[in-house]
Amino acid sequence: MGKSEGRLGQFFNNRWLVFVAAMWVQSVAGVGYLFGSLSPVIKISLGYNQRQIARLGVAKDLGDSVGFLAGSLSEILPLWATLFIGALKNFIGYGWVWLIVTRRSPALPLWGMCILIFIGTNGETYFNTAALVSCVQNFPKSRGPVVGILKGFAGLSGAILTQIFAMMHTPDHAALIFMVAVGPSMVAIGLMFIVRPVRGHRQVRASDKSSFMFIYSVCVLLAAYLMGVMLVEDLVDLSHSVTVVFTVMLLFLLVIPLIVPILLSFHFDIVSPMEEFLLPEPSKEETSTSGESVNQQEVILSEVEDEKPKEVDLLPALERQKRIAQLQAKLFQAAADGAVRVKKRRGPHRGEDFTLMQALIKADFWLIFISLLLGSGSGLTVIDNLGQMSQSLGYEEAHIFVSMISIWNFLGRVGGGYFSEIIVRDHAYPRPVAMAVAQIGMAIGHFLFAMAWPGTMHIGTLLIGLGYGAHWAIVPAAASELFGLKNFGALYNFLTVANPAGSLIFSGLIASSIYDYEAEKQAHMHQNSVSSLWTLLPGTSLLADEPLKCEGAICFFLSSLIMSGLCIVAVVLSLILVHRTKIVYANLYGRTRT
Repeated sequence: MGKSEGRLGQFFNNRWLVFVAAMWVQSVAGVGYLFGSLSPVIKISLGYNQRQIARLGVAKDLGDSVGFLAGSLSEILPLWATLFIGALKNFIGYGWVWLIVTRRSPALPLWGMCILIFIGTNGETYFNTAALVSCVQNFPKSRGPVVGILKGFAGLSGAILTQIFAMMHTPDHAALIFMVAVGPSMVAIGLMFIVRPVRGHRQVRASDKSSFMFIYSVCVLLAAYLMGVMLVEDLVDLSHSVTVVFTVMLLFLLVIPLIVPILLSFHFDIVSPMEEFLLPEPSKEETSTSGESVNQQEVILSEVEDEKPKEVDLLPALERQKRIAQLQAKLFQAAADGAVRVKKRRGPHRGEDFTLMQALIKADFWLIFISLLLGSGSGLTVIDNLGQMSQSLGYEEAHIFVSMISIWNFLGRVGGGYFSEIIVRDHAYPRPVAMAVAQIGMAIGHFLFAMAWPGTMHIGTLLIGLGYGAHWAIVPAAASELFGLKNFGALYNFLTVANPAGSLIFSGLIASSIYDYEAEKQAHMHQNSVSSLWTLLPGTSLLADEPLKCEGAICFFLSSLIMSGLCIVAVVLSLILVHRTKIVYANLYGRTRT
């Protein structure tokens, strides 16, 4: 009995159980990606035009990106409290929206609806914070795989929630808002005492690599399964029982990763508490010593950058490293002999630790920010307006494309991090080149949306989803390489502002204005035709006022072309960044290859 209780305790405190629970939290945390499915019912119920829906979309993006409060609370409150606050905000925000849409509560003005959407979506920043903080602490030497998988599940959550909603088989589309209000909140509250730090650095095992590969395999299988199910549901009229079977299989795939902590806790031998206690803590002395040695060399290394001739950068890699090493040795010797006084730098160089204020005066930081704004901002505009885009082209079920772009977003995050790592590790080439490739794909995707040829909705969704997701795997890594990890939280949170800023420009100002202009033109034409009919048939009455609705490829033709052109501008900015940082990446990764 005592042994079984001990096994249960080990299972409850296993870091892989925490990781799987965090994956489940993330699988319902991306409620913002469902806005394309929620916006049509909100628009019809409240009589909004496209410009007003775009403002709600900007409020959603702000709620999804402003996570400063969640990060601050996670440092002073236990993580279960962070999850509980997020669940409460999600429930209040979207629950109130559901009451208004279903006429159970008086309607609020547009600014009030924006506040509710902001509060509801901001709850997911608490989910993300709790999941990431707990798992990064439990897997301190595997932060890359952990963050990539968790962020990927957040991107995949739109497709997961959509499939679960399809199983409900209800004609009431407002029920999706109710599910968004209740479902994520229930999952977060149910798991809030599991998602926590459990001294995971003491649970390092030789099997960790194979465990990660198993989790990765499940992730790819899950994405492929969801894509297959969505395509089948789009092409074939399935019965409700078949949809239920598909959803049960989806839930089974989500549960499969639980095999890892079960096997580690109940099947394989677990390190005893005494042996676990003997596992070494991260060495603070080593860290501080290496930090001091690095600080002692920083001034000399920066002098090398200042003193080397410009033509050195044009030499082949081996010759360039040889010349730099010679100059470095001379400067070290001269400094040691007192023959030269090394000047004190005014600020850090690229690759060192920057504060946010120091980064804000660097051209490289703004190249990243503006390129991210143009790339991810245009992608987010498509995500937010996908419901109207598909309806304008005659597709009745917008949720199919919302789910598909969620899947591609997931694969873009996983693939963007994986392939950009190959670029820097194997070739010592700047990581932003992967961002340029993603933006080229997005430019093509926007162009296909503008042309509206048969099948382009599917291909455009693929390209935009992959490109948008890749941005959020590539940009954080590139920012950490160029501006350091010491103040990475502040740097990353500033970069995330590019998302709502891009959405405000592309969706709030460009796409919505053009959509409403075309919708008004079509409404006037329709009204004129009805008026002429009324003159011929006096008994015919004019149609009642209805929300403006645009039909045809013209609705998003110009806005898609504009976004395609600005993605090309983003490509140019990314390539300028690549050119400016070649030496930095050669110094960071070139030595590891030799």
